[in-house]
Amino acid sequence: MEINIIRGQNQIGGSIIEISSKNTKIILDIGSNLDDKEIIVPEIEGLFKGKAKYDGILISHYHGDHIGLATKILPEISIYMGEKSYEIHKVSNEYIGKEYLKEPKTFKTEEEFLIGDIKIIPYLCDHSAFDSYMFLLNCEGKKILYTGDFRSNGRKSFEPLLRKLPKVDVLITEGTNLSNDKIGKINLTEKELEKKGIELLEGNDRPVFVLMAATNIDRLVTFYKIANATKRLFLLDTYAGLITDTIGGNIPNPRTFPNVRIFLTNQDKYEILKNYPQNKIGKKEIVSKNFMMCVRTSMKKYLEDRSKEFSFEGCVLFYSMWEGYKKQENMKEFLKFMEEKGVEIISLHTSGHADEKDFDKLIKKVEPKIIIPVHTENSEWFKRYEHCEIICDKNIIKI
Repeated sequence: MEINIIRGQNQIGGSIIEISSKNTKIILDIGSNLDDKEIIVPEIEGLFKGKAKYDGILISHYHGDHIGLATKILPEISIYMGEKSYEIHKVSNEYIGKEYLKEPKTFKTEEEFLIGDIKIIPYLCDHSAFDSYMFLLNCEGKKILYTGDFRSNGRKSFEPLLRKLPKVDVLITEGTNLSNDKIGKINLTEKELEKKGIELLEGNDRPVFVLMAATNIDRLVTFYKIANATKRLFLLDTYAGLITDTIGGNIPNPRTFPNVRIFLTNQDKYEILKNYPQNKIGKKEIVSKNFMMCVRTSMKKYLEDRSKEFSFEGCVLFYSMWEGYKKQENMKEFLKFMEEKGVEIISLHTSGHADEKDFDKLIKKVEPKIIIPVHTENSEWFKRYEHCEIICDKNIIKI
């Protein structure tokens, strides 16, 4: 068998990894580069152009740096992704008018399936994207574990997953949090974030805004719990409301949770609002409530209009995203606007990626002979595992 890291070594995001037997070729993730301002399709024969030579593509989760090029592949190639992961991808992209996958093949955790002669078992893992997976591959008698993106500090326990994973020949792992400025830092858990948020709002009876990704479901649950504990109504716009309703179950959503209300920021989306007659809320009622509102930078105009109806002075904005986004112009403008309105901005965030202790636990459990770091700018860090061969400067690896 052969592993070809087409893209993803010594960079974060944009992973494209080929696994091949004598008879079958598959791709693990097919992400766009994080720094690309527009979609740039690589010149890869048999994947994006020419005659198809791949039997399938496995998508670990719906973040753009793992799925961003999926709509650009040759139509004959099948795509496989988690059932709920696909639903979120579809609803999210459809809402914003972006191209999305039409009919991928979907799977559920631990349900084994075959692509050609390669056996695949997906394992549900914890990440800032809902319904994320690791993949265990059995190819020509060799076991390969591909982690996708993972962590242990969310709302899924890491230990039950570890118990299920076997020893493997090859571990292909992310290492996002291993850059020099992050080494030694331990991630806060979502529960610790929740506790901290409640403490920060003690004695504050003003409205609260939360700047976060609507597809970060663990984080949404965290802030829902903070809103409940501080006796605030939890407000989602039609985009976030639609995503949470798509997941349903025990995820806070405007269909089945009475203290979750859905509001309109764009008249074009009124048809969505009509689906929630019991839990919709208008701007006049919002002004009269003590609330926690999930917001995005694209809602700046909506918030400008609301600031004319009631004072934002003394309100809090929790910034719950990657710090790097603060360099973007639209983010700078949004935060400046909120500060000028008298809003206190507080960072309350934790990473969606593994820290050092997570790698120690994973590697101790699966005992790989070979480690291939991807999705990292510090592959050299893994050389501390002296009993493993660390491959960080070779694209094609024959096993």
